[in-house]
Amino acid sequence: MIQVAHYCQKCLAANPLGQDFCSRCGTRLMIIIEPAASRYEFPESSASSEEHLLERISALENRLGRLTERLERGLDLLLRQAQNSYSDRALVKALIGLLTDEGIVEGARLEKLWNAQCQREAEEQQESARREQLRVKILAFYQGLERDCFEEFINEGFLLIEDQQVGRGIRSLQRAAGLARGNVPLLSFVGEHYFRTGKTRQAQSYLARAYELAPGDMRVSLLLGLTCADEGDIERAKELLNQATRRGASSFAAHYGLGRLFIAEENWRKALREFKCALASKPSPEAHYALGCLYYQLTRDSLAARHLRKATEFDDGYGEAFYVLGLIYRRAGQEKLALKSFAKAKIVELAQGAKRAGRKRAGGGKSLVVPLFEDVQRVAGGLVTGGNERLAKALRKDALDTLVTVDIETP
Repeated sequence: MIQVAHYCQKCLAANPLGQDFCSRCGTRLMIIIEPAASRYEFPESSASSEEHLLERISALENRLGRLTERLERGLDLLLRQAQNSYSDRALVKALIGLLTDEGIVEGARLEKLWNAQCQREAEEQQESARREQLRVKILAFYQGLERDCFEEFINEGFLLIEDQQVGRGIRSLQRAAGLARGNVPLLSFVGEHYFRTGKTRQAQSYLARAYELAPGDMRVSLLLGLTCADEGDIERAKELLNQATRRGASSFAAHYGLGRLFIAEENWRKALREFKCALASKPSPEAHYALGCLYYQLTRDSLAARHLRKATEFDDGYGEAFYVLGLIYRRAGQEKLALKSFAKAKIVELAQGAKRAGRKRAGGGKSLVVPLFEDVQRVAGGLVTGGNERLAKALRKDALDTLVTVDIETP
């Protein structure tokens, strides 16, 4: 009976078939053997070609074996990590249950806070990845002669922003913008930062330059339209917001902004249409609250109360909605219901620690913020995003989230 062996390619020791490593030197065994062509009188080139092919196959086998081992180790590690995570979660749930039974913590509230924290961390990771993509895009967009200096400013700016030193990071990016006045992604990013922080005048400066270079960008049109509205440039704001909605940026922010502009002109029919579109774009407590306030202003109290109740169903901590409901009940002569709504608004205000000087929630006296559209000013100064802190925050967030990725067209 013929004994077939696998010879080590290093020390030539014979090893039984199926063995992975040489029993003498420990080298991983590969299938390098004497080619069959070398036994016969074929041309030397043919034998050399087959040997080369066998060596390539052997190298591939070796790499495949290593990869298989790594995948097995990785899978084992993932399984152990999953088991540890499951055990940790079970322990945390048991601990929360014990503390809840003892009255030390509120289980539902803790769960809500935990979910909110996880969502914030996920959003931060997504934003960090978006900034990295944008950094690469900004560098690729540059066409000047001072590339080294420009890259230094850009890299330093994004590193500082990642390190939570936003002010210093933006100043570095502004210096880079001075070297590349036609860099649309950079101008858009700096303008977006100022829009997010409520500095509409600075935002308008950068966004206007970006819009001149890339007028087809929906995101720039939307943000610039809202900043123009806040700065009192109503006609340009309407043009830009309408342009944004036509090009696909139809959102709560765009329609709400148009509605506020029509309210400033006392064009109630168009304002109502835009607010309905805003609600359809994004059903939210802020959208219901805005529409309820508009119906209240038009003395259509039943519809106003319906939307305000919807707002409180979405969020039982919406104090402004409870307050306007109280005004509706008082106008209808339902004083008990009015006082009840005012009391809820006051409880929410105290729970949130809000300290707004000059506001009187439950008694007569005129609120500085609600009803939302009372005495609308036709001058600059926060026509769209100003006046109501919660609505302004929701408006900015929706505008910035309308397009998840920055897709700026080159001029």
